[in-house]
Amino acid sequence: MLGSILEVFYNLTDTYFLGKLGVNAVGAPSITFNVIFFLMIFGIGISGAGTTLIAQSRGQGNPRKMRHYLNQMALLVMLFGVFLGSAGFMLTPYILQLLQTPQAIFSNARAYMQIILVGMPFSFIYFILQSGYAAIGKTKVPFIVHLCAVLLNVILDPLLIYGIKPFPALGVTGAALATIIAQSVAALVSLYILIVKRSVLRLSFHEMKPQLRSWSLFFKIGLPSSIGQGLSALGFSVLQGLVNSFGAGTIAAFGVGNRIMSLFDIPTHSLATGVTSLSGRAMGAKQDDKLPVILRQAVLILTLLEIPLLAASVVWGGDLVRFFVNDPETVRLGDIMFKLVSPSLYLFGLYMVLTGVFQGAGDTKIIMVLAIARLWVIRVPTAYLLASITTLGPLSIWVGMFVSNFLTALIGFLYFRTGRWRLALAKHTI
Repeated sequence: MLGSILEVFYNLTDTYFLGKLGVNAVGAPSITFNVIFFLMIFGIGISGAGTTLIAQSRGQGNPRKMRHYLNQMALLVMLFGVFLGSAGFMLTPYILQLLQTPQAIFSNARAYMQIILVGMPFSFIYFILQSGYAAIGKTKVPFIVHLCAVLLNVILDPLLIYGIKPFPALGVTGAALATIIAQSVAALVSLYILIVKRSVLRLSFHEMKPQLRSWSLFFKIGLPSSIGQGLSALGFSVLQGLVNSFGAGTIAAFGVGNRIMSLFDIPTHSLATGVTSLSGRAMGAKQDDKLPVILRQAVLILTLLEIPLLAASVVWGGDLVRFFVNDPETVRLGDIMFKLVSPSLYLFGLYMVLTGVFQGAGDTKIIMVLAIARLWVIRVPTAYLLASITTLGPLSIWVGMFVSNFLTALIGFLYFRTGRWRLALAKHTI
């Protein structure tokens, strides 16, 4: 959870410092965020498969397989990082045009996105450390690495954005440069830990030799999740096009609101990662009776951590937005967004905890289906329909977010009750 807080703080740092330059400056990272996430999700999916395989191998007490899967994951993730970063860099202008990016924001958004994409391979290298250590329950090491990167980003942001001497004033470009410098440092430290430190999870060029049988298992587990989350992120980008059509105030409210809400999602995603590791280990050791206990404790922790945060955001949502952007229209729209969307985040949190069980069992197809349905079947059509046939305006987007979170949680719970996820990897030798 602390690591996730740092990740959100990473994004909020740029938003805070750029917010002092105006809504157009905040709009650049807001528009870029979903596109970057769409590209990164494929690395996240493969590394998530690595967490599953390493955790199940640990449950079997097989360190050789743990090391093998770490190295195969590392090779795949680094290849994805280079390819996706390069492709995204070249396609940036066309992507921004498709998203109906306002002309006043276009040049800043292009510069920010392309610089972030240059640093994408560095982010993917950190995924190797994070996923491997999460699988064995040693999350302190990646947290410390991430902490150092975030602190460096916080220091560099004002220096490069505002031009505190001897640094030049680079504005939006400075925020992007600060981010990739911090990411490159995290990547180098991660490689040092994985190559030099004596551990069962250790990288070696010899064990990185491609093993097609292992790759097929990574793709079987990782691709459905990647495709689902990737199409989900693409849905967010399409939704961003609708947001952009309502002007700079809505863009800023949506961008700031999403970043703050990602803070509220920290318990959700962190617990899902923990449930993946524990349930994968339990299933690898043929101790399925531990799963109900794992799930009940995760839901209890989620409830204790989420409810106070969500209740506070409903009451003080406008004030949270004002802290970043002191624009009346942005604050008004952001306040409404929190009042409508926040109550649904707890239900979506329950669903995410269930996906931890699905991921630990290797059943990522249902994660793919629900991720696609959440955006493409429910949220995007609902938002566009309401925007076209009603006078709700930007509120159409907030309503679409509430409905999609509620229905996804309901369907996820019903699938969990069927128990079909237990059979996902029954035919494969892990």
